[in-house]
Amino acid sequence: MNREICQGKVEGGEMARVKYVSNTELAETQPALNERLLKERKVPTGNIFLALANAPAILGDFLTYANAVRAADLSPKLREMAILTVGYCTNSEYEVKHHHSHGLKAGLTEEQFHAIAHFETSDLFDEQEKAVMAFAKESTLNVDVSDEVWNGVAKFLSEKQLVELSINVAWYNSGVRLMGALRIDLEEGYR
Repeated sequence: MNREICQGKVEGGEMARVKYVSNTELAETQPALNERLLKERKVPTGNIFLALANAPAILGDFLTYANAVRAADLSPKLREMAILTVGYCTNSEYEVKHHHSHGLKAGLTEEQFHAIAHFETSDLFDEQEKAVMAFAKESTLNVDVSDEVWNGVAKFLSEKQLVELSINVAWYNSGVRLMGALRIDLEEGYR
């Protein structure tokens, strides 16, 4: 199948395929998990978490893993560039919209945020940033990463950071696939 890649086109979906477990319902059935969601995530709770609450034990582990990924040594700006590249390459409106504020907080400019979909031809990014996004793009679209792309990013990052980058890209690829399979709706405040 031939498809356009990383063109910055992100579209909304249809209704979710599973119910969103409300915080009220979760407070009754899984009070510790609900308290954790309210403490560790934005309020109101994102639809991705409310959908995953249908499998509460997995949601708890999902949050633990997500927190470990966020605590990485990798620069928050590079991390967000990689995440947003995954979002654009997979046409995940949910991912891109949710990471807009994260990216700006991490140091991206508004212009850089919009240029990530076309990072290769943009003069808004330095060589290291382009190498990180090239890694995220190739890993997302091809799974295997070529030696050329690996070596391009490896000259900037330690082995620990390379592993963290690989985990971040893989983690957010799993997230966009969950959002796509479950048709997670973008919350009103992100539209």
